[in-house]
Amino acid sequence: MSDAAQPTAAEVRAAAEAVKAALDAHLAAVERRSGEDDPAVYEAFNELAAAAEEYDELLYDRYDEVTPFEIPGSEDSLPPYAGPAEPNALSVLIRRDYAVVEPQRLLAQAGRVADLDAEPDSDAANGAGSSVHAALGVLFGEFEPDEIATRHKEFGLEEGDSTLWVTASDDPTEPGEWLEAPFEQVDPQRVVCRFDVSAVFDDDEFELDEDEGEGADEALEEADH
Repeated sequence: MSDAAQPTAAEVRAAAEAVKAALDAHLAAVERRSGEDDPAVYEAFNELAAAAEEYDELLYDRYDEVTPFEIPGSEDSLPPYAGPAEPNALSVLIRRDYAVVEPQRLLAQAGRVADLDAEPDSDAANGAGSSVHAALGVLFGEFEPDEIATRHKEFGLEEGDSTLWVTASDDPTEPGEWLEAPFEQVDPQRVVCRFDVSAVFDDDEFELDEDEGEGADEALEEADH
């Protein structure tokens, strides 16, 4: 950015004061909230996020400096919650991505599991270590997804992005009702809370050298209600 286009020091200071005012307003709204779905709290939250983002941009443009806060972009934010105030049922939608970085380790682990569960010379035992496809079926059939997530390195996997959405429902669904298309009809306005984990949240200004290691930040977005 050229010097002519840079914000003035006074503009940066004014943006900082706006953040302070928005922070006070958000706390006041939380303190006097009328219920879990108080729209005043949601509005104050959005105003605080907007003020903080504006300050962060001006601070960087003027001083080449950043704040330590992660401000979710509008495209990633949840819309206002419009589900039941007291849900009678919940759906938890989870997606976890993995890369198969050590296929031989994956095959070996699947073979050990199959050896324990079947006769040594059976088709199940011999087939478990024959392909990655078969090995994945064995491991995910044997272990719960949370255990896979905890022990992924043992299975030759590397974690990618993950997300968890908790959605509210008026009534429980009938057995088998959504099994054919479990993820097709998710109403964002019924998402109670959302937890995302991704390397995209890494702070580019503070990237570590490869020999120092890599990290991932966790973003939490909650519908204030």
